Amino acid sequence: MASQSSKGSIYDFTVKDARGNDVELSNYKGKVLLIVNVASQCGLTNSNYTELNKLYENYKGKDFEILAFPCNQFGGQEPGNNEQILEFACTRFKAEFPIFDKVDVNGENTAPVYKFLKSSKGGLFGDSIKWNFSKFLIDKEGNVVHRYAPTTSPLSIEKDVKKLLGIA
Repeated sequence: MASQSSKGSIYDFTVKDARGNDVELSNYKGKVLLIVNVASQCGLTNSNYTELNKLYENYKGKDFEILAFPCNQFGGQEPGNNEQILEFACTRFKAEFPIFDKVDVNGENTAPVYKFLKSSKGGLFGDSIKWNFSKFLIDKEGNVVHRYAPTTSPLSIEKDVKKLLGIA
Protein backbone atom coordinates (compact mmCIF):
# COMPACT_ATOMS: atom_id res chain seq x y z
CA MET A 1 0.00 0.00 0.00
CA ALA A 2 1.23 3.48 -0.75
CA SER A 3 2.14 5.46 2.30
CA GLN A 4 0.90 8.99 2.69
CA SER A 5 3.45 11.71 3.25
CA SER A 6 2.96 14.56 5.67
CA LYS A 7 0.66 16.27 3.17
CA GLY A 8 -2.37 15.31 5.22
CA SER A 9 -5.37 13.26 4.24
CA ILE A 10 -8.32 13.47 1.87
CA TYR A 11 -10.36 13.89 5.06
CA ASP A 12 -8.82 17.31 5.71
CA PHE A 13 -10.89 18.89 2.91
CA THR A 14 -14.29 20.51 2.80
CA VAL A 15 -15.84 20.80 -0.65
CA LYS A 16 -19.11 22.20 -2.00
CA ASP A 17 -21.77 19.91 -3.36
CA ALA A 18 -23.63 20.80 -6.55
CA ARG A 19 -26.25 22.64 -4.49
CA GLY A 20 -23.64 24.84 -2.79
CA ASN A 21 -23.60 23.08 0.57
CA ASP A 22 -20.34 22.42 2.40
CA VAL A 23 -19.44 18.73 2.60
CA GLU A 24 -16.62 17.58 4.86
CA LEU A 25 -14.79 14.71 3.22
CA SER A 26 -14.20 13.36 6.74
CA ASN A 27 -17.85 12.20 6.44
CA TYR A 28 -16.44 9.45 4.20
CA LYS A 29 -13.92 8.09 6.73
CA GLY A 30 -13.75 4.32 6.59
CA LYS A 31 -14.98 4.14 3.00
CA VAL A 32 -13.16 3.36 -0.22
CA LEU A 33 -13.54 6.39 -2.50
CA LEU A 34 -13.30 6.80 -6.25
CA ILE A 35 -12.88 10.48 -7.13
CA VAL A 36 -13.54 11.39 -10.77
CA ASN A 37 -13.59 14.64 -12.75
CA VAL A 38 -16.68 14.34 -14.96
CA ALA A 39 -18.07 16.10 -18.02
CA SER A 40 -21.43 15.91 -19.80
CA GLN A 41 -20.30 16.38 -23.41
CA CYS A 42 -17.15 14.26 -23.64
CA GLY A 43 -16.67 11.28 -25.91
CA LEU A 44 -15.97 9.29 -22.73
CA THR A 45 -19.17 10.39 -20.97
CA ASN A 46 -21.55 7.57 -21.93
CA SER A 47 -19.20 4.69 -21.13
CA ASN A 48 -17.86 6.27 -17.93
CA TYR A 49 -21.20 7.27 -16.42
CA THR A 50 -22.70 3.88 -17.35
CA GLU A 51 -19.81 1.96 -15.78
CA LEU A 52 -19.54 4.27 -12.76
CA ASN A 53 -23.23 3.57 -12.10
CA LYS A 54 -22.65 -0.20 -12.31
CA LEU A 55 -19.68 0.01 -9.97
CA TYR A 56 -21.68 2.16 -7.54
CA GLU A 57 -24.67 -0.16 -7.68
CA ASN A 58 -22.45 -3.17 -6.90
CA TYR A 59 -20.60 -1.65 -3.93
CA LYS A 60 -22.52 1.33 -2.52
CA GLY A 61 -23.73 -0.72 0.44
CA LYS A 62 -20.22 -2.02 1.11
CA ASP A 63 -18.40 1.13 2.27
CA PHE A 64 -17.74 2.42 -1.25
CA GLU A 65 -18.48 5.89 -2.59
CA ILE A 66 -17.93 7.65 -5.89
CA LEU A 67 -17.36 11.41 -5.69
CA ALA A 68 -17.89 13.19 -9.01
CA PHE A 69 -16.41 16.65 -9.62
CA PRO A 70 -17.61 18.32 -12.84
CA CYS A 71 -14.88 20.21 -14.69
CA ASN A 72 -15.03 22.39 -17.82
CA GLN A 73 -11.27 22.64 -18.47
CA PHE A 74 -11.09 20.08 -21.29
CA GLY A 75 -12.61 21.22 -24.56
CA GLY A 76 -15.41 23.10 -22.79
CA GLN A 77 -17.21 19.79 -22.35
CA GLU A 78 -18.97 20.68 -19.08
CA PRO A 79 -20.47 24.09 -19.96
CA GLY A 80 -23.63 23.87 -17.83
CA ASN A 81 -24.26 25.22 -14.36
CA ASN A 82 -24.52 22.87 -11.39
CA GLU A 83 -28.28 22.48 -11.74
CA GLN A 84 -27.95 21.48 -15.40
CA ILE A 85 -25.10 19.09 -14.59
CA LEU A 86 -27.15 17.41 -11.84
CA GLU A 87 -30.15 17.10 -14.12
CA PHE A 88 -28.01 15.57 -16.86
CA ALA A 89 -26.29 13.05 -14.59
CA CYS A 90 -29.37 12.12 -12.59
CA THR A 91 -31.89 12.06 -15.44
CA ARG A 92 -29.91 10.70 -18.36
CA PHE A 93 -27.67 8.35 -16.39
CA LYS A 94 -29.66 7.89 -13.15
CA ALA A 95 -26.49 8.65 -11.20
CA GLU A 96 -26.99 8.14 -7.48
CA PHE A 97 -23.48 8.98 -6.35
CA PRO A 98 -22.70 12.48 -5.04
CA ILE A 99 -21.97 15.19 -7.60
CA PHE A 100 -20.09 18.22 -6.36
CA ASP A 101 -19.57 21.83 -7.40
CA LYS A 102 -17.83 22.38 -10.73
CA VAL A 103 -14.08 22.78 -10.11
CA ASP A 104 -10.80 23.43 -11.86
CA VAL A 105 -8.44 20.46 -11.67
CA ASN A 106 -5.46 22.27 -13.24
CA GLY A 107 -4.05 25.79 -13.25
CA GLU A 108 -3.91 28.53 -10.67
CA ASN A 109 -7.53 27.98 -9.56
CA THR A 110 -7.13 24.25 -8.97
CA ALA A 111 -9.46 23.06 -6.22
CA PRO A 112 -7.47 22.26 -3.07
CA VAL A 113 -8.71 18.66 -3.04
CA TYR A 114 -7.31 18.20 -6.57
CA LYS A 115 -3.98 19.75 -5.58
CA PHE A 116 -3.82 17.11 -2.86
CA LEU A 117 -4.82 14.25 -5.18
CA LYS A 118 -2.30 15.23 -7.84
CA SER A 119 0.53 15.70 -5.35
CA SER A 120 -0.25 12.28 -3.84
CA LYS A 121 -0.27 10.42 -7.16
CA GLY A 122 1.39 12.10 -10.10
CA GLY A 123 0.32 10.98 -13.54
CA LEU A 124 2.30 9.38 -16.31
CA PHE A 125 3.20 12.80 -17.71
CA GLY A 126 3.49 14.77 -14.48
CA ASP A 127 0.90 16.03 -12.07
CA SER A 128 -1.55 17.66 -14.47
CA ILE A 129 -4.90 16.04 -15.09
CA LYS A 130 -4.90 15.26 -18.81
CA TRP A 131 -8.63 15.00 -19.58
CA ASN A 132 -12.12 14.31 -18.26
CA PHE A 133 -12.69 11.14 -16.24
CA SER A 134 -9.29 10.89 -14.57
CA LYS A 135 -9.84 8.68 -11.53
CA PHE A 136 -8.26 8.48 -8.07
CA LEU A 137 -8.85 5.52 -5.76
CA ILE A 138 -8.64 6.23 -2.03
CA ASP A 139 -8.39 3.54 0.66
CA LYS A 140 -10.41 3.43 3.89
CA GLU A 141 -7.67 5.38 5.71
CA GLY A 142 -7.86 8.29 3.26
CA ASN A 143 -4.69 7.44 1.31
CA VAL A 144 -4.55 7.89 -2.46
CA VAL A 145 -3.52 4.43 -3.67
CA HIS A 146 -4.15 4.50 -7.43
CA ARG A 147 -4.53 7.01 -10.23
CA TYR A 148 -6.15 5.94 -13.49
CA ALA A 149 -6.11 7.52 -16.93
CA PRO A 150 -9.28 8.99 -18.45
CA THR A 151 -9.51 6.05 -20.85
CA THR A 152 -9.39 3.48 -18.03
CA SER A 153 -12.80 1.87 -17.84
CA PRO A 154 -14.38 2.11 -14.37
CA LEU A 155 -15.29 -1.59 -14.46
CA SER A 156 -11.65 -2.50 -15.18
CA ILE A 157 -10.69 -1.13 -11.74
CA GLU A 158 -13.32 -3.19 -9.94
CA LYS A 159 -10.63 -5.66 -8.81
CA ASP A 160 -8.78 -2.82 -7.06
CA VAL A 161 -11.99 -1.62 -5.39
CA LYS A 162 -12.76 -5.16 -4.19
CA LYS A 163 -9.23 -5.55 -2.83
CA LEU A 164 -9.53 -2.32 -0.80
CA LEU A 165 -12.97 -3.37 0.43
CA GLY A 166 -11.51 -6.71 1.55
CA ILE A 167 -13.80 -8.75 -0.71
CA ALA A 168 -11.27 -9.74 -3.40
